[in-house]
Amino acid sequence: MAKQTGRIMAGVEKVLIDERPDVVLVQGDTNTVLAAALAASKLHIKVGHVEAGLRSYDRTMPEEINRVVVDHISDYLFAPMENSRENLRKEGIAEEKIHVTGNTIVDSVYKNLEIANRKVNVLADLGLKPKEYFLVTAHRQENVDSREKLGEILKGLELVGREFSLPVVFPVHPRTRKMAAEFGFEFDAVMGIEPLGFLEFLQLEANARLALTDSGGVQEETCILGVPCVTLRENTERPETVDVGANVLAGTGSQRILNGARKMHGRRVGWKNPFGDGTAGQRITQILGN
Repeated sequence: MAKQTGRIMAGVEKVLIDERPDVVLVQGDTNTVLAAALAASKLHIKVGHVEAGLRSYDRTMPEEINRVVVDHISDYLFAPMENSRENLRKEGIAEEKIHVTGNTIVDSVYKNLEIANRKVNVLADLGLKPKEYFLVTAHRQENVDSREKLGEILKGLELVGREFSLPVVFPVHPRTRKMAAEFGFEFDAVMGIEPLGFLEFLQLEANARLALTDSGGVQEETCILGVPCVTLRENTERPETVDVGANVLAGTGSQRILNGARKMHGRRVGWKNPFGDGTAGQRITQILGN
């Protein structure tokens, strides 16, 4: 992980020296976000963090460390919601740096789903019908690098598929496939497919009856799309998805995953999207232009 971050920093630094931008925008919590923010900050280039202030309060997650560090070296903190602003205030970040903008994920979902419906038909390609399958993603290091946790997740998915008699569609992340092979696990109980492009995945996501995931982004997207979600983690930096009734935390135990699916399978859709109106990008560019 340190080597990866260092390589990204070196590559980004070269681009920044050549281009000399006024501001570098980074979005999210990946190692790339951390590396780019550090490289820019060391070159005395202003940094804007999109999705600032998200907190799971679980420092065993590399992403949580990335979020905290990037927020504290950023000049512009674009918090998606008021609770994100409060998290930043509690950490002593100056009020004038913080701007509540809504989340750009709404902008992205609205725009790209329209494009996806024009350009792709992944359900036909996979032989699926709308609302007659479950969608799964699992890629987080703390889940898939653990034999016990990954084994329990796969067992839980088998229980879910058996109980509801619906396909469990699992675009398998390369890291997950690698670790499953090392542990000797098979994907026999699920429809394990190769990773999809963003448009294909978004269309698959929008038409799922239920999503099971350890991804923060998928928690947000399903909430926006009106698709119930079961999160394969003990905590989330997107608590608003739980608050509005779109999501439940199930952890990685097989029986808890099944119980989460039972709870959310019958969940009445119609919660209010808490992430904004799809104009976060416009707000961010207006703030930077002032």
